[in-house]
Formats: sequence, structure tokens, C-alpha cells
Amino acid sequence: MLVVMKPCADPVQIERVCQEIRVLGYTPHVMPGAGRTAIGITGNKGPVNALPLETLAGVEQCLPVTKGYKLVLRDMKPEGTHVQVGGCGIGGGTYFTVIAGPCSVESTQQMETVAQFLKDQGVKILRGGAFKPRTSPYSFQGLEQEGLAILKDVGARFALGTITEVMDTGAVEAVEAHADILQIGARNMQNFSLLKRVGKATKPVFLKRGMSATLEELLLAAEYVLHGGNHNVILCERGVRTFADHARNTLDLSIIPSVQKLSHLPIFADPSHAIGKREFVEPLAKAALAAGADGLMIEVAPDPDHALSDGAQTLSFKAFERLMQNLRPLAQALGRKIN
Repeated sequence: MLVVMKPCADPVQIERVCQEIRVLGYTPHVMPGAGRTAIGITGNKGPVNALPLETLAGVEQCLPVTKGYKLVLRDMKPEGTHVQVGGCGIGGGTYFTVIAGPCSVESTQQMETVAQFLKDQGVKILRGGAFKPRTSPYSFQGLEQEGLAILKDVGARFALGTITEVMDTGAVEAVEAHADILQIGARNMQNFSLLKRVGKATKPVFLKRGMSATLEELLLAAEYVLHGGNHNVILCERGVRTFADHARNTLDLSIIPSVQKLSHLPIFADPSHAIGKREFVEPLAKAALAAGADGLMIEVAPDPDHALSDGAQTLSFKAFERLMQNLRPLAQALGRKIN
């Protein structure tokens, strides 16, 4: 059930509703909005009796929720979730945020070079993998703790937000101490222990769609995080596995408006992982912007041909600069601003 408060409801009235929900044996989830506050209810095994709640001061209406996911529903927050990372706002419809950086943190010099370039391009969030889940055990697995330290140091010195992947529950505390956003990769989208753990984190979570995951499965994975208390979740379409053999994966642009119809959470696109070929990243990036995505995650490095991971899909500085130049007029035509 969803309890919708009146626009004039004050904190005392909201807490009174939460207390009553707890008395009923359920868990309240307060979701402040631009115009009013909604309170989601979880822990119920069947329909919730709305009568004890509807009569409380400040309550406008109680709405039944029949889907398996509740907290991610747009009814909870019609205006959309706005995630703040440093000086960068993600979501909300106006801004289009670009996250960029190399697949893997390889050295301090590499990250300094990338950070300076991205800052000059107006990018505000730097990506870089410290722990790398690779298909082959013989591939580069990342610098791990050293990589985290480099990412944190470079991000701080260049005033950039940072994002890196967390692969298991034991690494969450270390990653949270070093990065501004915790990324859950496609292979871990349904790692429920990990989802529960990052639900208790204080940093935003960037949740990538699994390689064969449906829309409902993606939203239910996000529900795990919100249910844990962390409401700052960003979804990401990174390509799904199909019969196509001309690309690494198939970028499913249809999920962008579908997510936005059902959920208040921001959704990004990752054309780098979707296509797997750097020459096709730009057209897919433009398509994602046109489809209404809230942002992009792009892989870029000083020397892609010699990158230790995913070099084939990584843009050079020149190609990334051209991409940003071409995104700006498209964004303007769509009433968006590149963030």
C-alpha cells in the first residue's frame, strides 16, 4: 500500500502515520517529493487495512499496490528521483549526465590524465574499475585496493565524483569509503545478498541490468536496495544478450521509456558495453539521449589500443571530445542540458 500525504502535511503528522504503520506490524518507507510526501508500506503478506491510516491527520489517500515492487513505482514519487553526487544532480528530466573514464584503473598517471581531460570536457563523474569481474580468469582483474586508493585520490584532487564496481558484500565497506557511487554490475544484478548490503549503504547505487534480465527483474532488484533503506538508486541499460552476432550485446532502448513510465528512478545507458566496438558508441549514445535516458556511461582512455581491459569499446580522447560536441546540440533541441 502507498499512503499519500497532503501537500500541507507536517513532519509530526508524517511520523504519526509511520508509528501507526509500525503498530500494524509493517515497515514504513518515507519518500519526500517536490509537492507531497508518500509513505510506502512493506512487510505485509496480504492487503493492508487502510481504515486506521485514512483517518489520520495529513493523509490524503491510501492506494493499494498489486505489483511485486512497491518502492520503485512512479506513484511513490511522480516527479522522479533526483540523486545528488557532489555538485552533480542526476535525474529529474532536465539534465543529461555523462559518466566517463577507463574500464580499469591502471595507474595514477593514467587516471590523472583522464581526469584532467574529462574535467576540461565538463564531465563531473569519473569511472574506473578497481575490481574487475572478467569472463576469463587469466584476464586483468584490476588493482583492487590500490585501484580504490588511486580513484579516491584523483577524484578528490580534480573535484570529480567517482564510481566503481563492488563485486561482493565483503568489499562494500571499502568501496563505500573510496567512491561516491557504488556500481552493481550486470553479473551481480540478482546477487540478493549484495543488493541487501548496498541497501544499507549511505552512497548512491548504480544498478546495471543483467544480460538476460526482464524489466520486472530489474525493478525488483532495485526494490531490494530501496527496501534496505537506500533510495538513491540509478538504473542502467548496458545491453542484453540476443541472437545478434554483429555486436557484443544488444542495446535495448525500449526499456528507457518503459522504466520511466513505471518507476521514478533515473535510468542511464551504457553504449560502450552494449556494442563492444568504439566506432559505434556515438550513434548509440545519441539514440539513448533521444530515447529520454537520464545519462550515459562511456569508456574513454588515453590509449585505448593498449588498455588492459575492454580496449575495443573504449573511446580515444579525440573521439570522446567529438561525441560531447555532437551531444550538446541534440540535447538542446530536446530541451535538455548536458551535465
